[in-house]
Amino acid sequence: MDLRETLRPDATLSALTQGYAWIPDLLRREGGAPVPTRFLGRRAIVLHGVDAARFFYDERHVVRRAALPGPVVDTLFGRGAVHTLDGESHRVRKALLVSLLKDEAAVGSLAESAGTEWDLASRSWAASTRTELFSETARVITRAVCSWAGMPIGDDEVPAVADDLVAMADGFATAGPRHWRARQARARQEARIAELIEAVRGDAVPDEDGAPRGSALRAVALHQEAGGRPLDTHTAAVEVLNIVRPTAAVAWYLTFAAHALHRWPQHRDALRTGDPAYAEAFAHEVRRFYPFVPFLAGLAAADVRYEDAEIAAGTLIVLDVYGHQHDPALWPHPYAFDPARFAAGPPADPYALIPQGGGDAATGHRCPGEDVTIALLATLAVRLARLEYEVPPQDLSIPLSRVPTRPADGFVINVRSAPEG
Repeated sequence: MDLRETLRPDATLSALTQGYAWIPDLLRREGGAPVPTRFLGRRAIVLHGVDAARFFYDERHVVRRAALPGPVVDTLFGRGAVHTLDGESHRVRKALLVSLLKDEAAVGSLAESAGTEWDLASRSWAASTRTELFSETARVITRAVCSWAGMPIGDDEVPAVADDLVAMADGFATAGPRHWRARQARARQEARIAELIEAVRGDAVPDEDGAPRGSALRAVALHQEAGGRPLDTHTAAVEVLNIVRPTAAVAWYLTFAAHALHRWPQHRDALRTGDPAYAEAFAHEVRRFYPFVPFLAGLAAADVRYEDAEIAAGTLIVLDVYGHQHDPALWPHPYAFDPARFAAGPPADPYALIPQGGGDAATGHRCPGEDVTIALLATLAVRLARLEYEVPPQDLSIPLSRVPTRPADGFVINVRSAPEG
């Protein structure tokens, strides 16, 4: 199969209307991957499976530069972000983020802070007749991560900042109002953080007041690129935001965790014990089972070959993620929610479980914030399981046509009582 000779109708509309179901449906019709197609107006090929993920994350085969559509960059990642880099530039910038996001003590500190914020917030929920878990979790995490990153915010600022962080993730894969809210949210937060960057560089923010040594804000503000150049203020703000923003996305996963505990309450008692191994296994299964990232894309770095497909340089290479996480060849009974499949930890193969990318986070394009996601989700899921609440009638459907999706009503709960922590 030579993709240079293969023309197909453009699949962009199908992807937008089918969402997470687009690639699984395509692979069923075609009898498996690879599948040539057209996407976003360019020649493309859809890949699936562990070997495909290994191929996709090899920079000899696939590059990210210019692969991301402008609307995604302008909402989710920001112009000049590490996600748009390759080669040495990517490695130097990625090393900074890895040093901040994969430090065990730092990750533990953030998770502990989020737990404390949850304990405080959940006691107030008990006084309310209605708590939307998604939005409240986003606020809990926003307060914790902003303080941890060296830029604490006041109580009156938390709702607006949390809404902006959520909007950036909620509007990257769509057109219309959600997309424009995402653009506006990113512009607001980049401008706010740029002022903090300039303050750090001008020593206007003392170490003990907002940007302590070792904080993400200070580390990014003082970072030097290859050749000893500091980041320009805008790019520095982009990268600080790319440390803070993804943590708010854990609100999606925590809401999915609530959905799982509602559908399969037998897991609640095991979570309540606070056993770290079980909490982490539960977190891995939430990330595997529930939909968040539908697929990833890059560009063929040169004329390359994958299995029997000859792929021309510049071809868009699309890696199935949602279908990968539900492939029965990888996950027996993939539509059963079963944390026990991770009782011994995540798979040894770094290309098997890929909700936040595959390969090595330190050297490749796997998300360096994955440890943060797991720690936050495990910490908050235990507290969720210990919370006494009722789930009133509501729409708990999870529409696969919406990206990113979540329970339609945000998962509303009536909290009866909250433990002291």
